[in-house]
Amino acid sequence: MNGPEIHLDFAPELRLFVPSGHRQGRTPVITDGRSTLGHVIESIGVPLTEAGRLVVDGLPVETSHIPGAGESIEVYAVERPQHVPGAPLRFLLDVHLGTLARRLRLLGVDAAYFSEDIGDPALATISARERRVLLSRDRGLLRRRELWAGAYVYSDRPDEQLRDVLSRFTPELAPWTRCTACNGDLVPATKDSVRDRIEGGTERTHDVFAQCVACERVYWRGAHHQRLDAIVAAALRDFSPVPRSADD
Repeated sequence: MNGPEIHLDFAPELRLFVPSGHRQGRTPVITDGRSTLGHVIESIGVPLTEAGRLVVDGLPVETSHIPGAGESIEVYAVERPQHVPGAPLRFLLDVHLGTLARRLRLLGVDAAYFSEDIGDPALATISARERRVLLSRDRGLLRRRELWAGAYVYSDRPDEQLRDVLSRFTPELAPWTRCTACNGDLVPATKDSVRDRIEGGTERTHDVFAQCVACERVYWRGAHHQRLDAIVAAALRDFSPVPRSADD
């Protein structure tokens, strides 16, 4: 580019996306004089899903703003919790986030996920068609224009990923109501109704069951329940709204 020089300052939370030369605060950038501020920000490496307020010489602007020579621009991170228009809040996760998808489902959060890579165009299309927030660690995927909404998952550790998503979007939690395998709804089931789907040992030692209305998978408090219960308890403790008292 060979046009006006501007000066960009990225919030500390966004500096992992940009080259080292742009991580030390206000740095010069040469633009072409035609591209929008949104395009300039993305060309440097920051997905617009992660950019919050944009301030030019002290005044807020939109991503459609065309930067002019000498402008000083501050790029803030998305404010948390982040409000997503429309309801209900639903997610779509890329193929690399299977554990996160299962944990969101464990908490009753609607989280669509495909165990096979269906490709970036298909994911973007589903996000737009079903109005789902696409969660990904793929910056290129988050730059696709057809996305309805998206968010970068900052960690590669499932525990931290879950906390990241819950703190950013504060979805309503309803643990043990969604199938972790297919995302379908769970309903109570009697032992008689699921007898042909469980083994003899399970039938003898358990009396409380649930079944997915979509894939018919059966659930009970098995060997892994204590570990899953700890995940649920931590999420409810840290991210469920605190009930207001009658005196508030």
